[in-house]
Amino acid sequence: MMLKSEKIKFVNELGNEISNYKGVAIMPLNGVPDRLLQSIRNQLKPGAKIVVARKNLLLKAFEKSGKAEKLKNYVDGDVALLLTNDDPFSVYKKITGKVLKLGAKPSQIAPQDIFIDAGETTIAPGPAVTDLKAAGLDVQIQKGKVIIAKGKKLVQKGTKISTAVAKALKMLEITPFEARAGVSAFLYDNLMFTSDILSIDSEKTSSDIAAGFAAAYALTVDIEYVTKYNVNVFISKAYAEAVKLGLDAEIYDTGITDLLLAKASAQAGALNGKVNVNA
Repeated sequence: MMLKSEKIKFVNELGNEISNYKGVAIMPLNGVPDRLLQSIRNQLKPGAKIVVARKNLLLKAFEKSGKAEKLKNYVDGDVALLLTNDDPFSVYKKITGKVLKLGAKPSQIAPQDIFIDAGETTIAPGPAVTDLKAAGLDVQIQKGKVIIAKGKKLVQKGTKISTAVAKALKMLEITPFEARAGVSAFLYDNLMFTSDILSIDSEKTSSDIAAGFAAAYALTVDIEYVTKYNVNVFISKAYAEAVKLGLDAEIYDTGITDLLLAKASAQAGALNGKVNVNA
């Protein structure tokens, strides 16, 4: 437990650090194992720092930095503080991209259907066979090896995992659960980004915008609605139609003189050919 003098020193130092970083993110720690947090810390080094402290110390550090009003409402339960100068979206992607696979514990609710495939296992014959059978598996021993004789859906999504099933899954090295860290708020250069904003996929968003623009462009051309994006198309179309009309009606205009002469020359050539044939 920290002494009062140590708490004061900690708050002052952390408050100064918060002021010196562009970005301050709050990471909820509920359900986040220490090894996952350590993995994230290692990945973000050396440009970022993760601080875990009691809520009251963090709030005092926020006040020291002058950012309490923008951050205090996002400190709910156990949290870690992330200090960084890096782009919020890239940092968020790194944090949420770290996934830790976890084994099942008794009474947990299955996040999805859990299937056990038939086939050979690495489990040695012995008491483990009894445990696997207790979980409802069809187990046999063939040539000194433990075999799952028939595959089955061992657990249905949304149902509680029993003690026997949890034990069997551990023996089979099946890890149906995942732990993933998150960010509830990210203050960067006095702009606040919440998780719903940070989770936006920039590549998909760009693709959706491009697809929407293409569809809108095609519609405006189809209904002949002129915009700054399609005006060249309509100018080209109008010019082509005017040229065609001029040629069909043989209207002498400087814009199509060469085309009219070429047309007349072609007609004369065709007529000359007919005269020669008759001769």
